[in-house]
Amino acid sequence: MLYPIIRPALFKLDPEHAHELSIKQLKLLQGTAFERLIHQSVPSKPVTCMGLQFDNPLGLAAGLDKNAECIDAFGAMGFGFVEVGTVTPRPQPGNDKPRLFRLVEAEGIINRMGFNNHGVDHLVENVKKAKFRGIIGINIGKNKDTPVEQGKDDYLTCMEKTYAHAGYIAINISSPNTPGLRTLQYGEALDDLLSAIKEKQQELQRRHLKYVPVAVKIAPDLSEEELIQVADSLVRHNIDGVIATNTTLDRSLVEGLKYAGEAGGLSGRPVQLRSTEIIRRLSKELNGRLPVIGVGGIDSLMAAKEKLAAGATLVQLYSGFIYKGPGLIRDILRDI
Repeated sequence: MLYPIIRPALFKLDPEHAHELSIKQLKLLQGTAFERLIHQSVPSKPVTCMGLQFDNPLGLAAGLDKNAECIDAFGAMGFGFVEVGTVTPRPQPGNDKPRLFRLVEAEGIINRMGFNNHGVDHLVENVKKAKFRGIIGINIGKNKDTPVEQGKDDYLTCMEKTYAHAGYIAINISSPNTPGLRTLQYGEALDDLLSAIKEKQQELQRRHLKYVPVAVKIAPDLSEEELIQVADSLVRHNIDGVIATNTTLDRSLVEGLKYAGEAGGLSGRPVQLRSTEIIRRLSKELNGRLPVIGVGGIDSLMAAKEKLAAGATLVQLYSGFIYKGPGLIRDILRDI
């Protein structure tokens, strides 16, 4: 794999420019003879989760392929599933630049992207073109200019448009970069949203004659009491899975590092322990009633095993993939 050679050059570029360049190159490679440059043979390690059969338990987390442009390329690297998005009903540019920062010493990333994407219609067209045989998850959110009180309408619009093309749908209510979004994780607002989502899921199941599971992505910054309340809501509304966790606002482990004071969500190694602890507490509370998908700081085989030991059924990569490259997929799947 060429990544160890390419990485120094990419890390000299602005992070967002490096990301855009990488997506562009992967898009050019996929579906051509040159796709073999990124292809990796990985062992088959089937896992059943949310009623779906996954070729292996390792997936790509949302945020890296926001517009579903490189599904086949990521599939060629060995991922068992690819989660695209977060996507919103209408295209939006996201927050002002710069909005992406590497904390190299900590192998962390801070982003305040703000759901920049080309809109749900564009994403669906790309998903329809994909030849990837694994599971495609579609992560959905609300537009920045949609009032939080009307946020559920955006989620329902995205569900309507993605349902027929998704392996599962992920509800993102935990990004810290859309004002007010995280308030949807609490109390009556969460119950109201989950009730509407479940009703929509049942309606779409009848219409399309297939059941597409729904998972909710939560923040790592929830208190013990909040976590218990979230778990209770997920169970009461028969949600199919929970993704733990999104990025954190906590800076205690990176204090004093360059860019540590930048606003946004912190991912990568600094969130690893917190994410694993949330998975452990959540799994205990759920007691097998719905599965947990673990994400947050997975940068090695051991980190992946810790998430699984804590109660996750599947795990996802994001920042660890940026720092370690596609070889990390092979290293994890070889011995997991």
